Amino acid sequence: MELILIRHGLPVRSDTHADPELSDEGHDQARRVARWLADDGVDAAWSSPMRRAVQTAEPFVALGGHALRLHEGVAEFDRDSGAYVPMEVLKREDYAAWRALAEGGHDIDVAAFQAAVVSALEEVIAAHPGQRVAVFCHGGVINVWTAHILRMEPRLFFEPGYTSVHRFMCARGGQRAVVSLNERAHLREVASAI
Repeated sequence: MELILIRHGLPVRSDTHADPELSDEGHDQARRVARWLADDGVDAAWSSPMRRAVQTAEPFVALGGHALRLHEGVAEFDRDSGAYVPMEVLKREDYAAWRALAEGGHDIDVAAFQAAVVSALEEVIAAHPGQRVAVFCHGGVINVWTAHILRMEPRLFFEPGYTSVHRFMCARGGQRAVVSLNERAHLREVASAI
């Protein structure tokens, strides 16, 4: 089966909770990725229960007529924190804090987070043999799943773009392979005709 992970669109920053909604730009990104994936023959759609992931999935499920299923196991590691600061903003504003987070600091057990994500995605894979499934989730989820597939130590090692698409082939025998990472062609502006 093909597992397609999609990072959520750009959310608003929140200093009061870790589950903000999408910004206007994030909603535009969600519409673009929905159109990008519309002809991919996706059989099922799943999402993190967090607002930014669900709002990113909504245009896709509306376009394709899919029912959206939620899975707690693909929620982001920061879901219980008191604020949401996008990783790229944190990197720019407080590089030391970003680096500590990327290396497993800030009281985040990256290995436990990875184990939960792998378990959740393996449940999704098992539920859809031979199908193509879209899962709307988060940058941390994509990082630890990819690290698992590549047999790397659990860590946050790359920056998935907003509404980036990441594809994996998942065989019944347990083999897992990366097909593509960080697809973002849908975010390019279409050049106007001259």
